[in-house]
Amino acid sequence: MGTVKMATVDFDSPADPEMDLTSDEELEREAEVFKEQGNAYYVKKDYAEAFNFYTKAIGIFCIELFLHTSESHSALTLDSIFTHEHTGHMREGKCHLLLGNAMAASRCFQKVLELEPDNSQAQQELKNAESILEFERLAEISFEKRDFRMVVFCMDRALEPASACHRFKVLKAECLALLGRYPEAQSVASDILRMDSTNGDALYVRGLCLYYEDCIDKAVQFFVQALRMAPDHEKARLACRNAKSLKAKKEDGNKAFKDGSFEQAYELYSEALTIDPNNIKTNAKLYCNRATVGSKLNKLEQAIEDCTKAIKLDETYIKAYLRRAQCYMDTEQYEEAVRDYEKVYQTEKTKEHKNLLKNAQLELKKSKRKDYYKVLGVDKNATEDEIKKAYRKRALMHHPDRHSGASAEVQKEEEKKFKEVGEAFTVLSDPKKKSRYDSGHDLEDDDMNMGLSPSHFQDLLISLSVNTV
Repeated sequence: MGTVKMATVDFDSPADPEMDLTSDEELEREAEVFKEQGNAYYVKKDYAEAFNFYTKAIGIFCIELFLHTSESHSALTLDSIFTHEHTGHMREGKCHLLLGNAMAASRCFQKVLELEPDNSQAQQELKNAESILEFERLAEISFEKRDFRMVVFCMDRALEPASACHRFKVLKAECLALLGRYPEAQSVASDILRMDSTNGDALYVRGLCLYYEDCIDKAVQFFVQALRMAPDHEKARLACRNAKSLKAKKEDGNKAFKDGSFEQAYELYSEALTIDPNNIKTNAKLYCNRATVGSKLNKLEQAIEDCTKAIKLDETYIKAYLRRAQCYMDTEQYEEAVRDYEKVYQTEKTKEHKNLLKNAQLELKKSKRKDYYKVLGVDKNATEDEIKKAYRKRALMHHPDRHSGASAEVQKEEEKKFKEVGEAFTVLSDPKKKSRYDSGHDLEDDDMNMGLSPSHFQDLLISLSVNTV
Protein backbone atom coordinates (compact mmCIF):
# COMPACT_ATOMS: atom_id res chain seq x y z
CA MET A 1 0.00 0.00 0.00
CA GLY A 2 1.06 3.64 -0.44
CA THR A 3 2.80 5.30 2.46
CA VAL A 4 2.20 8.79 3.79
CA LYS A 5 5.15 11.08 3.22
CA MET A 6 5.88 13.12 6.31
CA ALA A 7 7.30 16.61 6.11
CA THR A 8 10.89 16.72 7.36
CA VAL A 9 12.66 19.59 9.05
CA ASP A 10 16.43 20.09 9.15
CA PHE A 11 17.36 21.50 12.53
CA ASP A 12 21.11 21.66 11.87
CA SER A 13 20.94 24.59 9.44
CA PRO A 14 18.21 26.82 8.00
CA ALA A 15 16.57 25.17 4.98
CA ASP A 16 16.38 28.53 3.24
CA PRO A 17 18.49 31.71 3.93
CA GLU A 18 15.33 33.78 3.64
CA MET A 19 13.75 31.87 6.49
CA ASP A 20 15.82 33.87 8.98
CA LEU A 21 14.14 37.05 7.78
CA THR A 22 10.61 35.70 8.12
CA SER A 23 8.65 37.41 10.85
CA ASP A 24 6.78 35.57 13.58
CA GLU A 25 3.50 36.82 12.12
CA GLU A 26 4.32 35.43 8.67
CA LEU A 27 5.27 32.07 10.16
CA GLU A 28 2.05 31.94 12.13
CA ARG A 29 0.02 32.90 9.06
CA GLU A 30 1.70 30.21 6.99
CA ALA A 31 1.10 27.63 9.72
CA GLU A 32 -2.53 28.73 9.91
CA VAL A 33 -2.90 28.25 6.14
CA PHE A 34 -1.49 24.73 6.38
CA LYS A 35 -3.74 23.99 9.31
CA GLU A 36 -6.84 25.20 7.42
CA GLN A 37 -5.86 23.13 4.40
CA GLY A 38 -5.46 20.14 6.68
CA ASN A 39 -8.92 20.82 8.12
CA ALA A 40 -10.41 20.88 4.63
CA TYR A 41 -8.88 17.55 3.70
CA TYR A 42 -9.91 16.12 7.06
CA VAL A 43 -13.55 17.02 6.38
CA LYS A 44 -13.25 15.34 2.97
CA LYS A 45 -11.87 12.24 4.77
CA ASP A 46 -8.65 12.49 2.79
CA TYR A 47 -6.66 11.74 5.91
CA ALA A 48 -3.31 11.23 4.19
CA GLU A 49 -3.35 14.78 2.77
CA ALA A 50 -4.75 16.16 6.03
CA PHE A 51 -1.89 14.52 7.87
CA ASN A 52 0.66 16.08 5.49
CA PHE A 53 -0.67 19.62 5.98
CA TYR A 54 -0.95 19.26 9.75
CA THR A 55 2.63 18.03 9.81
CA LYS A 56 3.76 21.06 7.78
CA ALA A 57 2.00 23.39 10.20
CA ILE A 58 3.62 21.72 13.20
CA GLY A 59 6.97 21.80 11.39
CA ILE A 60 6.77 25.58 10.98
CA PHE A 61 6.03 25.95 14.67
CA CYS A 62 9.10 23.86 15.48
CA ILE A 63 11.26 26.01 13.16
CA GLU A 64 10.04 29.13 14.93
CA LEU A 65 11.03 27.67 18.29
CA PHE A 66 14.47 26.85 16.88
CA LEU A 67 15.05 30.27 15.30
CA HIS A 68 13.97 32.22 18.38
CA THR A 69 15.67 31.13 21.56
CA SER A 70 14.43 33.85 23.90
CA GLU A 71 12.27 32.74 26.83
CA SER A 72 9.22 34.52 25.46
CA HIS A 73 9.47 32.76 22.09
CA SER A 74 10.25 29.39 23.67
CA ALA A 75 7.07 29.67 25.68
CA LEU A 76 5.05 29.62 22.45
CA THR A 77 2.81 26.55 22.43
CA LEU A 78 0.81 24.67 19.83
CA ASP A 79 -2.32 26.34 21.19
CA SER A 80 -1.15 29.64 19.62
CA ILE A 81 -1.39 27.98 16.23
CA PHE A 82 -4.33 25.63 16.72
CA THR A 83 -6.79 27.74 18.61
CA HIS A 84 -9.89 25.62 17.95
CA GLU A 85 -11.33 22.68 19.85
CA HIS A 86 -8.59 20.24 18.88
CA THR A 87 -4.88 20.80 19.23
CA GLY A 88 -2.48 20.05 16.40
CA HIS A 89 -1.38 16.87 18.08
CA MET A 90 -4.98 15.73 18.47
CA ARG A 91 -5.73 16.27 14.79
CA GLU A 92 -2.48 14.59 13.76
CA GLY A 93 -3.23 11.67 16.08
CA LYS A 94 -6.72 11.23 14.67
CA CYS A 95 -5.30 11.18 11.15
CA HIS A 96 -2.82 8.52 12.20
CA LEU A 97 -5.60 6.56 13.86
CA LEU A 98 -7.91 6.67 10.85
CA LEU A 99 -5.01 5.53 8.66
CA GLY A 100 -4.27 2.62 11.02
CA ASN A 101 -0.94 4.01 12.28
CA ALA A 102 -1.71 3.14 15.89
CA MET A 103 1.81 3.62 17.29
CA ALA A 104 2.15 7.10 15.80
CA ALA A 105 -1.38 7.95 16.94
CA SER A 106 -0.53 6.85 20.49
CA ARG A 107 2.47 9.19 20.59
CA CYS A 108 0.32 12.12 19.48
CA PHE A 109 -2.38 11.48 22.07
CA GLN A 110 0.23 11.07 24.77
CA LYS A 111 1.62 14.51 23.83
CA VAL A 112 -1.86 15.96 24.18
CA LEU A 113 -2.19 14.39 27.60
CA GLU A 114 1.17 15.84 28.62
CA LEU A 115 -0.28 19.28 27.85
CA GLU A 116 -3.80 18.51 29.10
CA PRO A 117 -3.79 15.47 31.45
CA ASP A 118 -7.58 15.60 31.85
CA ASN A 119 -8.39 15.70 28.14
CA SER A 120 -11.09 12.99 27.96
CA GLN A 121 -11.06 12.85 24.15
CA ALA A 122 -7.34 12.17 24.08
CA GLN A 123 -7.79 9.49 26.74
CA GLN A 124 -10.47 7.74 24.67
CA GLU A 125 -8.49 8.01 21.43
CA LEU A 126 -5.44 6.56 23.18
CA LYS A 127 -7.56 3.57 24.23
CA ASN A 128 -8.71 3.20 20.61
CA ALA A 129 -5.10 3.19 19.42
CA GLU A 130 -4.19 0.56 22.02
CA SER A 131 -7.14 -1.62 20.95
CA ILE A 132 -6.00 -1.42 17.33
CA LEU A 133 -2.54 -2.62 18.32
CA GLU A 134 -4.08 -5.55 20.19
CA PHE A 135 -6.30 -6.51 17.24
CA GLU A 136 -3.27 -6.32 14.95
CA ARG A 137 -1.37 -8.66 17.26
CA LEU A 138 -4.24 -11.16 17.42
CA ALA A 139 -4.70 -11.01 13.64
CA GLU A 140 -1.03 -11.79 13.04
CA ILE A 141 -1.16 -14.83 15.34
CA SER A 142 -4.44 -16.02 13.81
CA PHE A 143 -3.13 -15.68 10.26
CA GLU A 144 -0.15 -17.88 11.10
CA LYS A 145 -2.58 -20.46 12.51
CA ARG A 146 -4.70 -20.17 9.34
CA ASP A 147 -7.65 -19.05 11.45
CA PHE A 148 -8.85 -16.65 8.77
CA ARG A 149 -12.26 -16.10 10.36
CA MET A 150 -10.57 -14.69 13.44
CA VAL A 151 -8.43 -12.41 11.26
CA VAL A 152 -11.58 -11.04 9.58
CA PHE A 153 -13.12 -10.46 13.01
CA CYS A 154 -10.01 -8.60 14.25
CA MET A 155 -9.82 -6.44 11.14
CA ASP A 156 -13.51 -5.55 11.38
CA ARG A 157 -12.94 -4.39 14.97
CA ALA A 158 -9.77 -2.49 14.05
CA LEU A 159 -11.48 -0.77 11.12
CA GLU A 160 -14.10 0.78 13.41
CA PRO A 161 -11.65 3.48 14.61
CA ALA A 162 -9.30 3.08 11.58
CA SER A 163 -11.86 3.29 8.79
CA ALA A 164 -9.40 4.70 6.23
CA CYS A 165 -6.73 2.02 6.71
CA HIS A 166 -6.12 0.24 3.41
CA ARG A 167 -3.74 -2.18 5.07
CA PHE A 168 -6.46 -3.56 7.34
CA LYS A 169 -8.95 -3.71 4.49
CA VAL A 170 -6.54 -5.64 2.29
CA LEU A 171 -5.78 -8.17 5.03
CA LYS A 172 -9.50 -8.66 5.59
CA ALA A 173 -10.08 -9.09 1.85
CA GLU A 174 -7.25 -11.62 1.55
CA CYS A 175 -8.70 -13.71 4.38
CA LEU A 176 -12.18 -13.51 2.88
CA ALA A 177 -10.69 -14.92 -0.32
CA LEU A 178 -8.95 -17.69 1.61
CA LEU A 179 -12.32 -18.51 3.20
CA GLY A 180 -13.93 -18.78 -0.23
CA ARG A 181 -16.03 -15.65 0.27
CA TYR A 182 -14.95 -14.25 -3.08
CA PRO A 183 -17.69 -11.65 -3.76
CA GLU A 184 -17.02 -9.99 -0.38
CA ALA A 185 -13.27 -10.03 -0.97
CA GLN A 186 -13.69 -8.60 -4.47
CA SER A 187 -15.91 -5.82 -3.12
CA VAL A 188 -13.38 -4.72 -0.50
CA ALA A 189 -10.49 -4.79 -2.99
CA SER A 190 -12.51 -2.89 -5.61
CA ASP A 191 -13.37 -0.15 -3.09
CA ILE A 192 -9.67 0.35 -2.43
CA LEU A 193 -8.80 0.42 -6.14
CA ARG A 194 -11.44 3.07 -6.80
CA MET A 195 -9.53 5.34 -4.41
CA ASP A 196 -6.05 4.12 -5.35
CA SER A 197 -5.79 2.28 -8.67
CA THR A 198 -2.08 1.59 -8.10
CA ASN A 199 -2.54 -0.25 -4.80
CA GLY A 200 -0.50 -3.42 -5.27
CA ASP A 201 -2.12 -5.21 -2.32
CA ALA A 202 -5.64 -4.66 -3.66
CA LEU A 203 -4.57 -5.81 -7.14
CA TYR A 204 -3.13 -8.94 -5.55
CA VAL A 205 -6.42 -9.69 -3.76
CA ARG A 206 -8.39 -9.22 -6.99
CA GLY A 207 -6.07 -11.69 -8.66
CA LEU A 208 -6.32 -14.08 -5.73
CA CYS A 209 -10.12 -14.19 -6.00
CA LEU A 210 -9.96 -14.94 -9.72
CA TYR A 211 -7.27 -17.56 -9.13
CA TYR A 212 -9.38 -19.34 -6.52
CA GLU A 213 -12.40 -19.20 -8.83
CA ASP A 214 -10.33 -21.07 -11.44
CA CYS A 215 -10.04 -18.02 -13.76
CA ILE A 216 -6.29 -18.49 -13.91
CA ASP A 217 -5.46 -16.43 -17.00
CA LYS A 218 -7.25 -13.33 -15.65
CA ALA A 219 -5.70 -13.90 -12.24
CA VAL A 220 -2.19 -13.88 -13.69
CA GLN A 221 -2.91 -10.50 -15.32
CA PHE A 222 -3.74 -8.99 -11.92
CA PHE A 223 -0.69 -10.57 -10.27
CA VAL A 224 1.55 -9.13 -12.99
CA GLN A 225 -0.06 -5.70 -12.58
CA ALA A 226 0.43 -5.91 -8.79
CA LEU A 227 4.12 -6.69 -9.33
CA ARG A 228 4.45 -3.68 -11.62
CA MET A 229 3.09 -1.45 -8.85
CA ALA A 230 5.05 -3.24 -6.10
CA PRO A 231 7.99 -5.26 -7.51
CA ASP A 232 8.81 -6.68 -4.07
CA HIS A 233 5.30 -8.06 -3.45
CA GLU A 234 6.23 -11.64 -2.50
CA LYS A 235 2.65 -12.89 -2.14
CA ALA A 236 1.79 -11.73 -5.65
CA ARG A 237 4.98 -13.30 -7.00
CA LEU A 238 4.24 -16.66 -5.31
CA ALA A 239 0.58 -16.65 -6.38
CA CYS A 240 1.57 -15.86 -9.97
CA ARG A 241 4.06 -18.72 -9.99
CA ASN A 242 1.53 -21.15 -8.47
CA ALA A 243 -1.17 -20.10 -10.94
CA LYS A 244 1.07 -20.71 -13.95
CA SER A 245 2.34 -24.02 -12.55
CA LEU A 246 -1.15 -25.25 -11.68
CA LYS A 247 -2.47 -24.44 -15.13
CA ALA A 248 0.44 -26.21 -16.83
CA LYS A 249 0.13 -29.39 -14.73
CA LYS A 250 -3.62 -29.58 -15.21
CA GLU A 251 -3.34 -29.15 -18.97
CA ASP A 252 -0.58 -31.77 -19.16
CA GLY A 253 -2.76 -34.18 -17.18
CA ASN A 254 -5.72 -33.55 -19.50
CA LYS A 255 -3.55 -34.19 -22.55
CA ALA A 256 -2.17 -37.43 -21.11
CA PHE A 257 -5.71 -38.61 -20.37
CA LYS A 258 -6.90 -37.85 -23.91
CA ASP A 259 -3.88 -39.73 -25.26
CA GLY A 260 -4.81 -42.76 -23.17
CA SER A 261 -1.73 -42.45 -20.92
CA PHE A 262 -3.72 -43.01 -17.75
CA GLU A 263 -0.83 -43.74 -15.40
CA GLN A 264 0.92 -40.55 -16.50
CA ALA A 265 -2.28 -38.54 -16.19
CA TYR A 266 -2.80 -39.90 -12.67
CA GLU A 267 0.71 -38.78 -11.66
CA LEU A 268 0.31 -35.32 -13.22
CA TYR A 269 -2.99 -34.69 -11.44
CA SER A 270 -1.39 -35.87 -8.18
CA GLU A 271 1.50 -33.42 -8.65
CA ALA A 272 -0.91 -30.59 -9.43
CA LEU A 273 -2.75 -31.26 -6.16
CA THR A 274 0.42 -30.48 -4.17
CA ILE A 275 0.91 -26.98 -5.63
CA ASP A 276 -1.62 -24.96 -3.62
CA PRO A 277 -3.93 -26.55 -1.01
CA ASN A 278 -5.80 -23.21 -0.71
CA ASN A 279 -7.14 -23.35 -4.26
CA ILE A 280 -10.36 -25.14 -3.38
CA LYS A 281 -12.21 -24.97 -6.69
CA THR A 282 -9.30 -26.06 -8.89
CA ASN A 283 -8.31 -28.82 -6.47
CA ALA A 284 -11.89 -30.15 -6.48
CA LYS A 285 -11.65 -30.48 -10.27
CA LEU A 286 -8.25 -32.13 -10.00
CA TYR A 287 -9.57 -34.71 -7.52
CA CYS A 288 -12.49 -35.46 -9.83
CA ASN A 289 -10.15 -35.75 -12.83
CA ARG A 290 -7.92 -38.12 -10.89
CA ALA A 291 -10.99 -40.17 -9.92
CA THR A 292 -11.90 -40.49 -13.60
CA VAL A 293 -8.41 -41.76 -14.36
CA GLY A 294 -8.53 -44.04 -11.30
CA SER A 295 -11.72 -45.67 -12.57
CA LYS A 296 -10.00 -46.31 -15.89
CA LEU A 297 -7.14 -47.97 -14.00
CA ASN A 298 -9.66 -50.03 -11.97
CA LYS A 299 -8.68 -48.17 -8.78
CA LEU A 300 -12.34 -47.86 -7.89
CA GLU A 301 -12.02 -47.42 -4.12
CA GLN A 302 -9.38 -44.70 -4.63
CA ALA A 303 -11.63 -43.09 -7.22
CA ILE A 304 -14.50 -43.02 -4.71
CA GLU A 305 -12.18 -41.45 -2.14
CA ASP A 306 -11.04 -38.77 -4.60
CA CYS A 307 -14.66 -37.93 -5.47
CA THR A 308 -15.45 -37.61 -1.77
CA LYS A 309 -12.53 -35.19 -1.38
CA ALA A 310 -13.77 -33.16 -4.35
CA ILE A 311 -17.27 -32.97 -2.86
CA LYS A 312 -15.86 -31.95 0.52
CA LEU A 313 -14.14 -29.02 -1.20
CA ASP A 314 -17.16 -28.12 -3.32
CA GLU A 315 -20.54 -29.52 -2.22
CA THR A 316 -22.18 -28.22 -5.42
CA TYR A 317 -19.84 -30.15 -7.75
CA ILE A 318 -22.32 -32.29 -9.72
CA LYS A 319 -19.66 -34.00 -11.82
CA ALA A 320 -18.01 -35.40 -8.68
CA TYR A 321 -21.34 -36.85 -7.46
CA LEU A 322 -21.94 -38.46 -10.86
CA ARG A 323 -18.44 -39.96 -10.98
CA ARG A 324 -18.72 -41.32 -7.44
CA ALA A 325 -22.17 -42.77 -8.14
CA GLN A 326 -20.84 -44.62 -11.17
CA CYS A 327 -17.98 -46.02 -9.08
CA TYR A 328 -20.51 -47.15 -6.48
CA MET A 329 -22.46 -48.90 -9.25
CA ASP A 330 -19.31 -50.59 -10.51
CA THR A 331 -18.56 -51.87 -7.00
CA GLU A 332 -22.21 -52.89 -6.44
CA GLN A 333 -22.70 -50.37 -3.63
CA TYR A 334 -26.17 -49.57 -4.87
CA GLU A 335 -27.56 -47.77 -1.82
CA GLU A 336 -24.69 -45.27 -1.96
CA ALA A 337 -25.18 -44.88 -5.72
CA VAL A 338 -28.90 -44.16 -5.26
CA ARG A 339 -28.10 -41.54 -2.63
CA ASP A 340 -25.69 -39.71 -4.96
CA TYR A 341 -28.02 -39.89 -7.96
CA GLU A 342 -30.87 -38.54 -5.81
CA LYS A 343 -28.65 -35.60 -4.84
CA VAL A 344 -27.87 -34.94 -8.50
CA TYR A 345 -31.49 -35.21 -9.62
CA GLN A 346 -32.67 -32.86 -6.87
CA THR A 347 -30.16 -30.30 -8.13
CA GLU A 348 -30.58 -30.81 -11.88
CA LYS A 349 -33.85 -32.49 -12.89
CA THR A 350 -32.78 -33.67 -16.35
CA LYS A 351 -34.03 -36.74 -18.21
CA GLU A 352 -30.53 -38.22 -18.15
CA HIS A 353 -30.22 -37.85 -14.38
CA LYS A 354 -33.69 -39.32 -13.89
CA ASN A 355 -32.74 -42.41 -15.91
CA LEU A 356 -29.51 -42.84 -13.96
CA LEU A 357 -31.45 -42.69 -10.69
CA LYS A 358 -34.07 -45.20 -11.90
CA ASN A 359 -31.36 -47.61 -13.03
CA ALA A 360 -29.58 -47.37 -9.67
CA GLN A 361 -32.87 -47.94 -7.82
CA LEU A 362 -33.54 -50.99 -10.00
CA GLU A 363 -30.10 -52.43 -9.29
CA LEU A 364 -30.63 -51.80 -5.58
CA LYS A 365 -33.95 -53.65 -5.72
CA LYS A 366 -32.35 -56.54 -7.58
CA SER A 367 -29.53 -56.71 -5.09
CA LYS A 368 -31.95 -57.29 -2.22
CA ARG A 369 -33.41 -60.50 -3.69
CA LYS A 370 -31.70 -63.85 -4.25
CA ASP A 371 -28.86 -63.65 -6.73
CA TYR A 372 -29.49 -66.78 -8.77
CA TYR A 373 -26.31 -66.28 -10.77
CA LYS A 374 -24.38 -66.29 -7.52
CA VAL A 375 -26.28 -69.36 -6.31
CA LEU A 376 -25.14 -71.29 -9.40
CA GLY A 377 -21.72 -69.66 -9.41
CA VAL A 378 -21.93 -68.29 -12.95
CA ASP A 379 -21.54 -64.91 -14.60
CA LYS A 380 -24.56 -62.86 -15.61
CA ASN A 381 -23.60 -63.38 -19.24
CA ALA A 382 -23.37 -67.18 -18.88
CA THR A 383 -24.68 -69.29 -21.77
CA GLU A 384 -27.50 -71.82 -21.46
CA ASP A 385 -24.99 -74.68 -21.52
CA GLU A 386 -22.85 -73.04 -18.80
CA ILE A 387 -25.95 -72.60 -16.63
CA LYS A 388 -26.87 -76.31 -17.02
CA LYS A 389 -23.37 -77.46 -16.11
CA ALA A 390 -23.20 -75.15 -13.10
CA TYR A 391 -26.63 -76.33 -11.97
CA ARG A 392 -25.69 -80.01 -12.06
CA LYS A 393 -22.40 -79.33 -10.24
CA ARG A 394 -24.06 -77.33 -7.43
CA ALA A 395 -27.03 -79.68 -7.15
CA LEU A 396 -24.71 -82.65 -6.65
CA MET A 397 -22.68 -80.63 -4.13
CA HIS A 398 -25.74 -80.01 -1.95
CA HIS A 399 -27.68 -83.26 -2.66
CA PRO A 400 -29.24 -84.71 0.57
CA ASP A 401 -27.75 -88.18 -0.12
CA ARG A 402 -24.26 -86.69 0.04
CA HIS A 403 -24.93 -85.41 3.56
CA SER A 404 -27.01 -88.30 4.96
CA GLY A 405 -24.42 -89.01 7.63
CA ALA A 406 -24.15 -85.38 8.79
CA SER A 407 -25.88 -83.79 11.77
CA ALA A 408 -29.52 -82.80 11.49
CA GLU A 409 -28.50 -79.13 11.40
CA VAL A 410 -26.10 -79.65 8.48
CA GLN A 411 -28.66 -81.76 6.62
CA LYS A 412 -31.23 -78.98 6.98
CA GLU A 413 -28.79 -76.33 5.68
CA GLU A 414 -27.72 -78.42 2.71
CA GLU A 415 -31.35 -79.18 1.83
CA LYS A 416 -32.05 -75.44 1.83
CA LYS A 417 -29.12 -74.78 -0.52
CA PHE A 418 -30.24 -77.67 -2.74
CA LYS A 419 -33.66 -76.07 -3.10
CA GLU A 420 -32.08 -72.66 -3.89
CA VAL A 421 -30.07 -74.31 -6.67
CA GLY A 422 -33.30 -75.71 -8.07
CA GLU A 423 -35.00 -72.30 -7.88
CA ALA A 424 -32.09 -70.65 -9.64
CA PHE A 425 -32.11 -73.21 -12.42
CA THR A 426 -35.88 -72.99 -12.81
CA VAL A 427 -35.58 -69.25 -13.53
CA LEU A 428 -32.33 -69.05 -15.46
CA SER A 429 -33.08 -72.02 -17.71
CA ASP A 430 -36.39 -70.48 -18.80
CA PRO A 431 -35.74 -67.63 -21.31
CA LYS A 432 -38.92 -65.74 -20.38
CA LYS A 433 -38.35 -65.97 -16.64
CA LYS A 434 -34.67 -65.18 -17.04
CA SER A 435 -35.49 -62.06 -19.08
CA ARG A 436 -37.95 -60.79 -16.49
CA TYR A 437 -35.54 -61.63 -13.66
CA ASP A 438 -32.71 -59.73 -15.39
CA SER A 439 -34.95 -56.70 -15.91
CA GLY A 440 -35.73 -56.55 -12.20
CA HIS A 441 -39.32 -57.73 -12.21
CA ASP A 442 -40.67 -59.52 -9.16
CA LEU A 443 -41.47 -62.93 -10.56
CA GLU A 444 -43.65 -63.77 -7.58
CA ASP A 445 -45.99 -60.94 -8.62
CA ASP A 446 -46.48 -62.69 -11.95
CA ASP A 447 -47.56 -65.94 -10.28
CA MET A 448 -44.19 -67.49 -11.01
CA ASN A 449 -43.52 -69.21 -7.71
CA MET A 450 -39.84 -69.46 -7.00
CA GLY A 451 -40.21 -72.20 -4.43
CA LEU A 452 -39.97 -75.84 -5.52
CA SER A 453 -43.09 -77.98 -5.23
CA PRO A 454 -42.71 -81.30 -3.35
CA SER A 455 -43.04 -83.24 -6.62
CA HIS A 456 -40.40 -81.07 -8.35
CA PHE A 457 -38.10 -81.51 -5.37
CA GLN A 458 -38.53 -85.30 -5.57
CA ASP A 459 -37.81 -85.23 -9.31
CA LEU A 460 -34.55 -83.42 -8.58
CA LEU A 461 -33.60 -85.98 -5.97
CA ILE A 462 -34.29 -88.89 -8.31
CA SER A 463 -32.49 -87.30 -11.28
CA LEU A 464 -29.40 -86.72 -9.19
CA SER A 465 -29.47 -89.88 -7.06
CA VAL A 466 -26.77 -91.64 -9.03
CA ASN A 467 -23.10 -91.35 -8.20
CA THR A 468 -23.67 -89.03 -5.23
CA VAL A 469 -20.88 -90.46 -3.15
